[in-house]
Order: sequence, then C-alpha cells, then structure tokens
Amino acid sequence: MTTQETQPETDAPALAFPPGFVWGAATSAYQIEGATGADGRGTSIWDTFVRQPGRVVNGEDAEVAIDHYRRYRDDVAIMADLGLTAYRFSVSWPRIMPEGSGQVNEAGLDFYRRLVDELLAHGIQPWLTLYHWDLPQALEDAGGWPLRDTAARFADFAACVHQALGDRVRDWTTVNEPWCAAFLGYSSGEHAPGRREPAASVRAAHHLNLAHGLATQALRAQGAGAMIAGAVNLYAVSPHSDDPADLDAARRIDGLQNRFFLDALLKGSYPEDVLDDLSRVTEIDFIRDGDLATISAPLDRLMVNYYSRFTVSGKPGGAASAAAAPTGAGSPWPGSEDVSFVNGGRPVTAMGWEIDESGLYEVLKRVADDYPAIPLVVSENGAAFDDVLDGGAIDDRERLAYIEAHLRACHAAIEAGVPLKGYFAWSLMDNFEWAWGYGKRFGLVHVDYATQRRTPKASAFWYAGTIRRGGLSGPAE
Repeated sequence: MTTQETQPETDAPALAFPPGFVWGAATSAYQIEGATGADGRGTSIWDTFVRQPGRVVNGEDAEVAIDHYRRYRDDVAIMADLGLTAYRFSVSWPRIMPEGSGQVNEAGLDFYRRLVDELLAHGIQPWLTLYHWDLPQALEDAGGWPLRDTAARFADFAACVHQALGDRVRDWTTVNEPWCAAFLGYSSGEHAPGRREPAASVRAAHHLNLAHGLATQALRAQGAGAMIAGAVNLYAVSPHSDDPADLDAARRIDGLQNRFFLDALLKGSYPEDVLDDLSRVTEIDFIRDGDLATISAPLDRLMVNYYSRFTVSGKPGGAASAAAAPTGAGSPWPGSEDVSFVNGGRPVTAMGWEIDESGLYEVLKRVADDYPAIPLVVSENGAAFDDVLDGGAIDDRERLAYIEAHLRACHAAIEAGVPLKGYFAWSLMDNFEWAWGYGKRFGLVHVDYATQRRTPKASAFWYAGTIRRGGLSGPAE
C-alpha cells in the first residue's frame, strides 16, 4: 500500500461500533482462484457453463481469474495492511472432491490449509463458506440441486472439510445465497448450470435449504466449537404504487426472495402464501417429514448479504429495470414471471442496481423484529463502478460513499437494538463477476487482469482507516 495508508488518524469516531465488531472483506473461490485444472481439481458447473457460447460477456472464463491460488500469500498481506480482522472466503467443492463425492483430493485441501495458516499468522480470522455456487459437474450430471441426493452429498463434503480444517477454522457458513443458486441457475439460466426449468428450480431451492440443514448436522456431529451460519441475500421490496396489483407483486417477490429462506431457516416452515404461489409451477411433493426441522436446526448467526432495493409492479406494461441479465435469460421468479422491476428514481451502480442504504437498515431490523433472536452479520455489501486507474491510483469515491452510507445504516441498526456483529465488504479485490465476466469491478483493490498487479483503491484506504478507528468519522447524516 502507498503512503496514503499512513495519513494521520482523526479523533475518536463519531459513530463507534461495539468492541469486538468484526471488520472483514469477502471473496469466493471460483471468482478469484483460477488454476481450474491444477493439482487434481475436478470440473465444476461454472467450468462447463463458461465454455458455452453466449453465456458470459465476451466469452470470458475463470481459468486464471486473479490467480489467487498461486498469489494467496500476497493477497493475505494486502488484507493485513488493510487491518482486516476477518476474511470470508469459500472453498471449491471440485478442488476437494473432484467427482462431488467419494475420493478426497488432499492437494486441494492442502491449499486451504496453507491459506488458513497464512491468515492466522497475520492475525486474520478465517470465515469459511462451504458452497458458493461451484457444484461439481459430476453431481449436476446426476441431476444437480433438483435431486435430493445432492443435499446429502453436500453434507458429506462439509464433514470432510471440517475434519481437515476444524482445528483452525471456527467460523463456518454452509450455503451462500441459495436463492441465486436455485433460481438463477435453474429457472432463468443466467447462472450455471444454465437450465431454464422453473419447476426444477423450486425443488433446487428446497434442496439447497436441506443441504444447509444436513451440513449443519454434520458439522455439529464433529464436536463443539464451530460457529455455524447460513447466508441469505435479502432485499427490501417496495410496491411501485398502492394499486392492489403492485401490492401483491411486492408480496410475491418478498415471499420468494426473503421469506421462503428466512422462514425455513429461522421458523422451520415455509410461508403458506409462497407455497400457494409456487403450486402453480410445480406440485409441492418434495418436502418430506422432518425436512424443515433439519433446515431450522439452531444456528450461531445469520449472514445477510445486501446490495439493493426492489421496486416492483404487477400491472401489465411495467418498465423493466436496468438490472437485466447480461446475455439474455428467462425469469428467475417462478410463478411471478409477470412482475416488473421498475426504477425507483435512485442513483444506480454499474450493475444498474439502485443505491438505497435504508434498505439495509430495513432488512436487518425486520430479521431482528420478526424472527427468533439470532446474531447477524452483514456478510456481503458493496458496489461495482467504472473505476479509472489514473497515475497508479483509483479515486473510487462512489464506492467509498456507498460503503460509508451502508455502514451508517449498520450503525443505526445497532443503535436500534439489532444484534449486528460484523460487516464484510464485497469484495476484497476485483474478480470474475459470473456471467458479466471481468467488466464489472466490485473490489476494494484493483486488479490489472493482464499483469495481476494489485492496487488498493481510495475505498480501501478509507476502509482501513475506518477499521483502525473502530467506526466512522464525522457527524451522522
């Protein structure tokens, strides 16, 4: 990092976060590791997906990504320079179990052993996510997430990883954003495996929830000490008007995006209205006795990913939002394909996502008020902007402002009694942004993809200062 890092500290923060608050940044294996054919790693659904013409912008892939597999020591040094107290990363299922089950690839586990040791040597706590969308292709060939057996195979995988790393990793997240894996992967086809089968996507959503529950059981069975969480991507959802059609559209989208997963994990039930909506798509015959008790096994915390607010309309002819799929896709809303996502008049990021920090406060307060008490962590929050490298520096003031505003919303939630325990910026570094390829940059740290040179942005220096102070300087807005 440059001398910007050593600017004088300001006075005590005007908005101090509680002692022990976790300050982190997050990534995922497929987006950063590269080395897709190295050391016995198997093929994932994303390896297959990116090879299909038209799936990813510019036909880009993640064979190299940002080469974290080989450069992890340098990347951990960057984290230490930023002052991160925790790093949230995912492990690659096909790197560890190339066929999804059965034989374990020790070389794959060794990479994560080295990464964890490097983090601990720098005083950074590893927060490990078991699934961030890289299903082994062999399991997809057998049926994928619409097949119940995939959830059982995931529990075996979770036990394998915990057996190898549980002595050094305390903080575990099971499934990241099951909504995306189910509905972008199996309904819209926007994400791997690229299927457009709404009925199958509903089954996939349940089996991803079940995978979370079975993995939780598997981790608990290996002894006390693990702090276990699930990770959901929540949106504040607003109707475009008071028209009954818009109000019902908001109910439906909120139900499928938020309540389907929150109710299952924290209440042990699915919302009846959501099941009614989904019954128009498929028979609800895949929920077995005992499933919801498994899914709702007690957790140590809930991880909340937040990026934006949805404003929706159920009236015909509603204007589509700018946040459309990059390469054309079906609807990720089985049973609610008629709902339009409209621009609410707020500024947007380079993804076309509206910036609304009040929505973060809203979803955190909602979980705290409407569900059984559970500690919360913001496990992803960030924004893509069109960064410009100018004279070796990146003045990404829009990202800085985005993160600051959302941290202010976090502080307000804590002041309102929400048990919020940490914040992870998405993402630590620019990386492969799924179907968008490399054109969308979320990182605190800029990556030159041709040279792999890392350059901290202004937001990184600002975040480092915020961590050192333990809060935000300046008066609350």
